[in-house]
Amino acid sequence: MNTHSVTSRRGFIQRALLTTGVSVIGVPAVVSAKSPNSKMNVACIATGGRGRSHVNEAKKMPDLVELVALCDVNAKALESAAALFPQARTYKDFRELLAKVDDIDAVFIATTEHTHAFAILPALRAKKHVYCEKPITRDVFECRAVMEAAQKADVTTQMGTQIHSTPNYHRVVELIQSGAIGQVKEVHTWVSRSWGMQSRAEAEANNDLFVKVGLLDYIDKMPAEGKPVPPELDWDLWIGPAPMRPFHDIYFPGPRWYRYWSFANGTMSDLGSHANDLPFWALKLDHPLTVEAHGPKPHPEITPANMRATWTYGKRGDLAPVTHHWYQGTEKPKVWTEGKIPQWKDGSLFIGEQGMVLANYGAHLIILDEKAQEFKRPPRTIEDGPSHQQQFIQCARAGKKAPCDFAYSGLLTVANHLGGVAYRAGKKLKWDPVAGKTNDDAANKLLAREYRPGWKLM
Repeated sequence: MNTHSVTSRRGFIQRALLTTGVSVIGVPAVVSAKSPNSKMNVACIATGGRGRSHVNEAKKMPDLVELVALCDVNAKALESAAALFPQARTYKDFRELLAKVDDIDAVFIATTEHTHAFAILPALRAKKHVYCEKPITRDVFECRAVMEAAQKADVTTQMGTQIHSTPNYHRVVELIQSGAIGQVKEVHTWVSRSWGMQSRAEAEANNDLFVKVGLLDYIDKMPAEGKPVPPELDWDLWIGPAPMRPFHDIYFPGPRWYRYWSFANGTMSDLGSHANDLPFWALKLDHPLTVEAHGPKPHPEITPANMRATWTYGKRGDLAPVTHHWYQGTEKPKVWTEGKIPQWKDGSLFIGEQGMVLANYGAHLIILDEKAQEFKRPPRTIEDGPSHQQQFIQCARAGKKAPCDFAYSGLLTVANHLGGVAYRAGKKLKWDPVAGKTNDDAANKLLAREYRPGWKLM
């Protein structure tokens, strides 16, 4: 049974404990599919890690989908997935798969994020439905290109932020958008798990993956030389459009690669896709006016474990301007460090005119002002449903927009990436969404990248 808690600012420590369940309540499919003829033919690009979850989800939807194509640069991952779907044709290079899409209706993409756009754009231009793991792209330029292509294609799209489809997020969005705590002008979001450049002691405190896999020597530096490429891996294809470099196990297997600028944008774009999704959705955020970020001196290759960022947003209809603060790793909001709220390891704190809402992935707490009237939970307006992937398939079959489509998630992705750009540039930036650039030439160079010969963004 799902429960929540309401308390006052004064008495929350003694009186407030809450939880809302994270179970997903199943609902009937939008379109019933009993005949094999009504199935959607899908392809999975990347079949290990998060990609394996898409393969497994396909196995759970035998009445809805037929998995017809699989692709991975890792031969072991590809072989394992193919054992579940022996009828599916297999590829090592997704460009070859995307050149033969006549019998494909939808594509699931879970490659390293620096190749997301290269897989998404051909699929969209072939008018295929696209589900892509977060974040949509590696940089701002690619994200804007994907958003434009998705609009033109007029197909169903979805970014893989699975938490977006859980009941707790739904209830928090309903609370905020109903005005339960009044206008929200300030929100703080923090995540404790952060991987990247930091000290050894901080790596231990942040539960850095490199501690677990014995790579602590590279927590703040790059290797002097490479290592032999695993026989199952096509390293050239894995590198794709990024600058070539010798293989090393600091990159592979995933998600070790996420801490390097060449392949990703660190915690900001990874966990930011999940954690910042809640305030972005609840507050109907769009284009930031300004963004600034602070942390250790930027490393040319390694993303930071500990940093903070701030975005400002103007009025959105009847909604007041709002400032959104982000903290990762050892950074925390002042209201947290002073013990004025429960010290959850991760969370978003919405500060409204009549109270606060504290939320994380699976729970939320309502903290009302003493002057606030008796609280009454708003009616449910967001339908709980099946898994994020199943929602995508159901929406695609029904010709509907998915809950986290590229029009919405693209704006979230751009905002997160701008946080990384502001950190690397070391300046407070103004963002021009029409021109697609900031007010700083040096920062603008970080919005896009040059591609390795042989790779061109279609």
